[in-house]
Amino acid sequence: MEIKTLSLGPLQTNCYLVWCSKTLECIIIDPADEADYITQEIIDLKLKPKYIVLTHGHFDHVLGVLELKLNFNIPILLHKADLPLYKQTQKSAQYWLQRQVDPTPPPDKFIKQNDQIKFGHESLTVIETPGHTPGSICLLSNRFVTGNLFSGDTLFKNGIGRTDFSYSSPKDMQKSLQKLAKLPPTTKVYPGHGEPTTIAQESLS
Repeated sequence: MEIKTLSLGPLQTNCYLVWCSKTLECIIIDPADEADYITQEIIDLKLKPKYIVLTHGHFDHVLGVLELKLNFNIPILLHKADLPLYKQTQKSAQYWLQRQVDPTPPPDKFIKQNDQIKFGHESLTVIETPGHTPGSICLLSNRFVTGNLFSGDTLFKNGIGRTDFSYSSPKDMQKSLQKLAKLPPTTKVYPGHGEPTTIAQESLS
């Protein structure tokens, strides 16, 4: 499994290109912004996009979705509980960034706990981790001894996602963190913002 991190947009949100080294099939996790740049990276790496996967519905993780959908005609995957947030992308971006952004196209498929997202010889397992948002998910690759976890805004290096929004739940966040604490300590965590970390470094147990 190959991973390239693109830190994009005014909130420096991490977009991940994740691909199978043998087939070059890839998924785009959280296309945060600058879709033309993401597109050029995909072309330069000769990747074959298969899915756009959203860890949650916040505007700063989805600003590039429409253009990538048009460029590659691939499905958008999202947890159903975050559909209301996803639909408010334009309104949220106007409030937080004072700028107009593209509308978000409807998701093509809703994903849930234990769903497998397959690309080439690789796959990621969906882990539901509500708290920051009702439909927050993480994506786990555990083919090898040291797995990779794409944690969205659930878990950061030296921190966790905000739970002070009206739709957030501190109680659900604690349950989600307890779930992640059961992963192998060596699991490498790729968060929605900031640098990678590991389960062990975050002392979740």
